[in-house]
Amino acid sequence: MSRRLTVVQMLPALQAGGVERGTLEIAQALVEAGHRSIVISGGGRLVEPLVRGGSEHFTWDVGRKSPWTLLRYVRRLRALLCAEHVDILHLRSRMPAWVGYLAWRGMRPEERPRLVTTVHGFYRVGRYSAVMTRGEAVIAVSNSIRDYLLQHYPDVPPERIHVIPRGIDPAHYPRGYQPSAEWFAHWYEQFPQTQGKRWLTLPARLTRLKGHETFLELIATLRERFPDIHGLIVGGEDARRTAYAAALRHQVQVLGLAQHVTFTGHRSDLREILAASAIVYSLSRQPESFGRTTLETLALGRPVIGYAHGGIGEQLSSLFPIGAVPPGNFAALVTTSERMLAEPFPAPADLPAEYTLSAMCQGTLAVYHRLAAQQI
Repeated sequence: MSRRLTVVQMLPALQAGGVERGTLEIAQALVEAGHRSIVISGGGRLVEPLVRGGSEHFTWDVGRKSPWTLLRYVRRLRALLCAEHVDILHLRSRMPAWVGYLAWRGMRPEERPRLVTTVHGFYRVGRYSAVMTRGEAVIAVSNSIRDYLLQHYPDVPPERIHVIPRGIDPAHYPRGYQPSAEWFAHWYEQFPQTQGKRWLTLPARLTRLKGHETFLELIATLRERFPDIHGLIVGGEDARRTAYAAALRHQVQVLGLAQHVTFTGHRSDLREILAASAIVYSLSRQPESFGRTTLETLALGRPVIGYAHGGIGEQLSSLFPIGAVPPGNFAALVTTSERMLAEPFPAPADLPAEYTLSAMCQGTLAVYHRLAAQQI
C-alpha cells in the first residue's frame, strides 16, 4: 500500500472555474484515499465545500500580481512546507507558482517536497509563464497543451510532461438527462421569455475573447429563418469588466434582440441548462486549453458547435465532428447551426474513459506517488 502523503495545492482563489473545480476534485480524491489535503488560495465560495470534504485551507492572497506577494509569502510558505512535512507541492497558476517555486528552490534538497505544476492554459510565452514548466512533473490538461509546451519550451524534457485531461463524472452527466418539471417551473418563473423556445446557449463568463459578440450576431442571423430560437448567455459578470458587459447589452438593443437573448448571470444549475438546450456553443477566439463545459454537454448527449482549435477541437474531433467549425468562420458557424436546427443529427459519441473524473484523479495521484517514490 502506498504511504500517506501530504499534498499542498496552490491557486489564486476558490471562486469558480475549471482550475478551481479540478483543485477540489483532486483534494477530495486525496482525502478519500487517506491522504492529507491542503489548499492555499485567496479564498472564495468553494472554500466551504473544500473544508467540508476533509481538506484544510489557508487563506493567503498568493494570486495578487505584485512583488509584495513574493516578499510576503515565499518565506512563509517555505516554513509551512517544512513544518507540515509536505510531500507534494502542486502549483496550478502562475503567480502562486512563483511563490511556490521560489520557496521550494530555497529549501535544502533533502527537505523539499516534490514539485508538480499543471498547465491549464495557453499562457503568453515568456519568463513569467515559464515557471509553469519548472515542475519535476508537468501535467498538461490536453494534447494541445502538450504540443504548446514542446513548441515554446523545448528545454522541458518530453518525458516530464504528463497529459491528464480534465475529467467529469458520467453519473452526474448521464446521457439523455432532462431537468425535472419542478426545475422547469422555477426556471420559467425567472425567465418566462424562454418558454416555448429552442435555447441556443453560450456558457461563458462575460470576459473578452469568449465570443459573445459573435454569438449575438449569430442569434440575429438565425432568427430570420428560425424565429423560435432564444439565446442564453450563462456566466457571471466580472466587476472589473462592467464596460464590456454594458457593451454587450447595448449590442443586444442595436440588433433588436431584447426579447430574444437572456443574460442569466452565474448559475449553479448549469447541467440542467445544458441538458435543456438545443445547441451549446464554444466560440472563444483563442483556443481553450480543455473546455470542461463542452465535455459535459457532449456527455449529456447534447450537440455542441465550436471552433476547432485547442482542447475543444480535440473533443469535437473525437466525439462530435459535425460540430467543429473553422475558427472565426462566421459563414460556417451559421451553416452548421442551420443544419442542426433544421434536421436530425447524430448523437455525440459515448464519453471515453480518459475523459472521466476517476481517470483524472487516478492519473494525478499516480504522478504524486511516483514522484514521492522518486520514480520520475
